[in-house]
Amino acid sequence: MGVSLKDVALRAGVSVKTVSNVVNNYPHIRPGTRERVQRAIDELGYRPNATARHLRTGRSGIIALAVPELGNPYFADLAAAVIDAAAHHGHTVLLDHTAGLRTNETLVSQGFRSHLIDGLILSPIQLENEDLLRRTDGPPLVLLGEREYDAPYDHIAIDNVAAARLAVRHLLDLGRRRIAFVGARRETLRQPAHLRLRGWREEILRAGGTPRDELVVATDGYDRLDGAVAMTRLLALPEPPDAVFAYNDLVALGALRVLAERGLRVPQDVAVVGFDDIEDGRYGGVSLTTVAPDKAAIARLAVDCLIARIEAGAGGAAGADRAAIVPRRILPGHTLVVRESTTGRARAAEPRLVPG
Repeated sequence: MGVSLKDVALRAGVSVKTVSNVVNNYPHIRPGTRERVQRAIDELGYRPNATARHLRTGRSGIIALAVPELGNPYFADLAAAVIDAAAHHGHTVLLDHTAGLRTNETLVSQGFRSHLIDGLILSPIQLENEDLLRRTDGPPLVLLGEREYDAPYDHIAIDNVAAARLAVRHLLDLGRRRIAFVGARRETLRQPAHLRLRGWREEILRAGGTPRDELVVATDGYDRLDGAVAMTRLLALPEPPDAVFAYNDLVALGALRVLAERGLRVPQDVAVVGFDDIEDGRYGGVSLTTVAPDKAAIARLAVDCLIARIEAGAGGAAGADRAAIVPRRILPGHTLVVRESTTGRARAAEPRLVPG
């Protein structure tokens, strides 16, 4: 037979009810008692019966994370961070992939597979504000990502405008004056590419420069090929750029590839800054300077917000009222990681962090 709650209670010297409260993450337990029960759980190897817990509480212990593309290193890193954060709350994560399509994002947000999960963390690309305002059912929802919404849901994002300005300011401080932006798209004013483009414009204007339209290159997507195609177009200009700020690291890596093929030196001829701080950017022929969102903080805050919503909606341990929890928009920090693509190999032997 397996280890029971009663076995744990006997080992810890507490009641079965106390053990149950610890297992179900009840907040109002003395730290010493919680530690004693957890030690007994670890020593005995107790594992909660998920099926029994689901029948008793109406909860599965599973939350879902829906992202545009798991093949994108940024979202893979984010998923790993969400899984770690959820584990601290005793939850498992179900991963879903929307391909960044509005139909898929709407379907997921409105409760697709809601019978399997307690709550949803969604990172949308094309989902519109009205899609969220029409949402009348489905599990508790927390939004991730930089697109802005006026809907009553917790939203964890970064300040795209400020992050872009930080990247462009770094290039301006290095004496660069023809700074291109790669990754613009025809989209609403609240989507990330437009917000980063806005930051690019604002920082150039602040420095007394003129944002030049010929240095803004739209891309079909946000991958290496898109960056390579855009960089080829920029190099065909009568006056090519002396710096590039890319929408993300994948686009920047594509641009770096073309610069290497053309025999141009990075950063002497063209400096490059990316966005996301993916691992590939650290180990190329020229390591990539990048804006680094605090992915661990984004994941932790998203999971914490979602668990609070789940507990409130179930009349949870804290006895909170769902309506009493005001939706929040939280902006975790970001830093600029300075590497070889802007300062050269000698000066970037050790990456330097510039706070946002």
